[in-house]
Amino acid sequence: MCGIVGYIGKRDVAPLLLEGLQRLEYRGYDSAGIVVTSPKAAGLKMVKAKGRVRDLEARVPKRFAGTTGIAHTRWATHGAPSDVNAHPHLDPENKVAVVHNGIVDNAAELRVRLEAEGVVFASETDTEVITHLIARSQADTLEEKVREALKSIEGTYGIAVMHADFNDRIVVARNGSPVVLGIGEKEMFVASDVAALVAHTRQVVTLDDGEMATLKADDFRTYTTTGASTQATPETVEWEAASYDMGGHDTYMHKEISEQPDAVDRVLRGRIDDRFSTVHLGGLNLDAREARSIRRIKILGCGTSYHAGLIGAGLIEGMARIPADAEPASEFRYRNPVVDPDTLYIAVSQSGETYDVLAAVQELKRKGARVLGVVNVVGSAIARAADGGMYVHAGPEVCVVSTKCFTNTVVAFALLALHLGRIRDLSVTDGKRIIEGLRRLPGQIEEILKDEDEIKKLAQQYAGAQSMMFIGRVRGYPVALEASLKLKEISYIHAEAYPASELKHGPLALIEPALPTVAIVPDDALLEKNRAALEEIKARSGPILAVAHQPQEKADHTIVVPKNEDELDPILMGIPLQLLAYHTALAMGRDIDKPRNLAKSVTVE
Repeated sequence: MCGIVGYIGKRDVAPLLLEGLQRLEYRGYDSAGIVVTSPKAAGLKMVKAKGRVRDLEARVPKRFAGTTGIAHTRWATHGAPSDVNAHPHLDPENKVAVVHNGIVDNAAELRVRLEAEGVVFASETDTEVITHLIARSQADTLEEKVREALKSIEGTYGIAVMHADFNDRIVVARNGSPVVLGIGEKEMFVASDVAALVAHTRQVVTLDDGEMATLKADDFRTYTTTGASTQATPETVEWEAASYDMGGHDTYMHKEISEQPDAVDRVLRGRIDDRFSTVHLGGLNLDAREARSIRRIKILGCGTSYHAGLIGAGLIEGMARIPADAEPASEFRYRNPVVDPDTLYIAVSQSGETYDVLAAVQELKRKGARVLGVVNVVGSAIARAADGGMYVHAGPEVCVVSTKCFTNTVVAFALLALHLGRIRDLSVTDGKRIIEGLRRLPGQIEEILKDEDEIKKLAQQYAGAQSMMFIGRVRGYPVALEASLKLKEISYIHAEAYPASELKHGPLALIEPALPTVAIVPDDALLEKNRAALEEIKARSGPILAVAHQPQEKADHTIVVPKNEDELDPILMGIPLQLLAYHTALAMGRDIDKPRNLAKSVTVE
């Protein structure tokens, strides 16, 4: 998993590529590299470096001119981070350069075959196999060379290829890993994410799986890996370059947490129908008769999206009275699931490119299932593959860990639950109640964010913990799961989440003065049962931090959040725990936007 950026035109290419890599560094940041050429150049020039993009930039010589180039920032899958394993990869004659996202599943087999033919590999990567296959092709054109090489490849890829003998073009291809073309004025761009493009053009073409493209300075064309021409219509990206800047914040995570009031307002805007106490969700492509025929809903996601799906399943069951559950997409696709024609499947992904989720969608579609997508990125692979769905309109999320997209996804599920509920048995009165609660959310999130200084003080007290427990019941349990994940991701403190009702069934053995517990305690029908769990922890001298609607007597500290409707309270109770994780990691000196071993868009298995 990694970031690709490329350019062909008349401008000096190295500064453009380095800027693009900076914008894509959240996708991978253990090494980086750049290769450039020009129509008058004798060959390819390359620089690579282990570490961040700034380490690469420091190595690029002042005289590194070129008008065509490709670059890459890496998150290691095959081979440890190193200068040699960094992309691009060149063949021994320095004629072919390849950057690659994805995994070549049959790399070991191809490596053995190529070594038997006399090829000497310089790196441990699977990508180098592609380079050698292209270099050894006897085809007459670069397009044919790439196409011939891809016939041998099994797995996923998003690649960009340059060749010294064809220095008027860049050839790209996609299978399971995003590739986006940027259409400029007598210049062309390519990237794995629009973040690298929007500073230069907002006209983009997103390749489909099995599709290739040739970029020249004044032209581009798309075609399949079998050579058949395809029709590509550029679309306008709704996000601007400023959306990817920090906007005066020290980190992207802090910026994105602070953007949540506006983000939630966006996901609600234009969708509420006061006349019928419901919402407009035309993108579902699901009429009332079809909605009433649904007998079950299965939500699929990974990580934070899975946690959002858990809350979404509860919202759907509670409001629409349709049996619903959530499952990790990475597990679903391997257990030979029964695909029921009366089940509606919902795929959740911030990027819309998460490989495990996309693969599950493709398998479901193959079996005739109806699939909706809940994604953030317009035109992404899951959005295109699904029968319909919702965009969550969170705006660009650059920090590796998701905050505002999680919140917006849960709000989107609340809208879907209300929509389905009003078609079925949810009353006008309850519909109006939920709508009023939704409208209160942005202001209540702002209210929570104003208490950041107090949450920061609490985080500094808990930053010394070696481990932490998170508990919650029913609606509170997915909030505990997500809060636990956030703390793990950016502070590296070991954290576990359990249903509060499960304490007596094992986890209570862990409680001691050195293990703080964060308890989700909403003021709902389960309040007294949640308080009983606090009693059990306190009796064993366990420190308690409660997130509640009123101070909790048995807790050492309580973060008080505003009360909304019971169904919507989980949305608000997750916000202060994002800040808790953030300030805990800050107190520990962690690299918050780029936590170790993680990358933003998981486009490999």
